[in-house]
Amino acid sequence: MTARYSRREWLLASAGGLAARPKGVLVDTHIHLFDPKRFPYHPNATYRPPAQTLEDYVKFVAEARIDHSIIVHPEPYQDDHSYLEYCFAHEPRRGFFKGTCLFDPVAAETPARMEALTKKLPGRIVTLRIHVNRDPKAPPTTSGAIRDRDLRAPAMKDTWRKAGSLGLAIQMHFIPYYAPQIFALASEFRDVAVILDHLARAGQGTEAEYGEVLKLAKLPRVYMKYSAVRYSSKQDYPHRDARPLVRRVFDAFGPERIIWGGLGMSMADFEKQAALLDQMFEFASEADRARIRGGNAVRLFALPL
Repeated sequence: MTARYSRREWLLASAGGLAARPKGVLVDTHIHLFDPKRFPYHPNATYRPPAQTLEDYVKFVAEARIDHSIIVHPEPYQDDHSYLEYCFAHEPRRGFFKGTCLFDPVAAETPARMEALTKKLPGRIVTLRIHVNRDPKAPPTTSGAIRDRDLRAPAMKDTWRKAGSLGLAIQMHFIPYYAPQIFALASEFRDVAVILDHLARAGQGTEAEYGEVLKLAKLPRVYMKYSAVRYSSKQDYPHRDARPLVRRVFDAFGPERIIWGGLGMSMADFEKQAALLDQMFEFASEADRARIRGGNAVRLFALPL
């Protein structure tokens, strides 16, 4: 079983970690964990990645001195949340993790299944993640792997409505083409927080389509996740061509509605991502960067400090 620590013990034990740790709270809002030997992938898995285990992650977050992480329940497990439950049960310290869930957003039984999971794991599930990345010319899926369902289906509204009643956000993993459809749902369910993953994958849309993404910032409960910058860049790290895009996102959403994800699984990854954030947001004050690194996530996900 993974050892547990008090917050004070956690900080003392990890004091030998990153020499220049950024100031303030650090929250990774986007980490996938996989353990296919102990928790086999679902038959409908959309990909089958190598192991990225809880045990390895716990060692890394202690070294990097990360305060909290949101486990984004990944597609290889589909709607089987067993490994997510295992991670909650073996977290490094009480309340360290929260997580997302994945259910078919147009299935009639999904509202009841979301409610059952949140009751089983009180205070742990914070979002329902919805994937819509299909070619716009392709029809929406109706079965099989849980992705690319019809955002305009009546049952989609039932799912959003239930998520709102349970206090869950909707986490959208999408390409820019679908921004108007998301806007329509978010406008109807204004009390539901909406998180846009990975800078809305700007590199997979047109300039006009990304303009529709930025219109989502007009809705006060919509947040942008600064993560996976490579999806919005045509250049290798440090993705200099994405800097104008990041500035547009900052100007649209403001410093209080951007969260950070994808800090990595190793100190090398983390140091690269921490440096990249400072480069991408070099125009922002240190206070604003601190909000993006973790302050906003603490407020959005009600994380204990």
